Amino acid sequence: MRFLLRFASLVALVVAVVAGTIDSIQSVAASAVVMTPMGDAWKDVSPSSLANVQSLISYYIHPRLYDLAMQWLLFQPAFAVFLVLSLLLWMVAYKKPPVAGRFSV
Repeated sequence: MRFLLRFASLVALVVAVVAGTIDSIQSVAASAVVMTPMGDAWKDVSPSSLANVQSLISYYIHPRLYDLAMQWLLFQPAFAVFLVLSLLLWMVAYKKPPVAGRFSV
């Protein structure tokens, strides 16, 4: 399980770097800071899945959760969302080193 979480963390980190690179290229081209919101990036990749997530959250959890949490999340920069997701997945998969040291039993 730890391997899968670390792999998912790596994938999220790669997506964050790609999103940040795209934003930096657009910023240089526009001579202004450009940060793509998560909602716009998600719509560009798969607009039907965004509608599915909205209906699933509204039906199974609560309609106001989508309005509060998801709308806030969708307005954040895409690279920042994936960086935080990568960090959280890595933290869950992190294994603490043994307290007694490397050569203890």
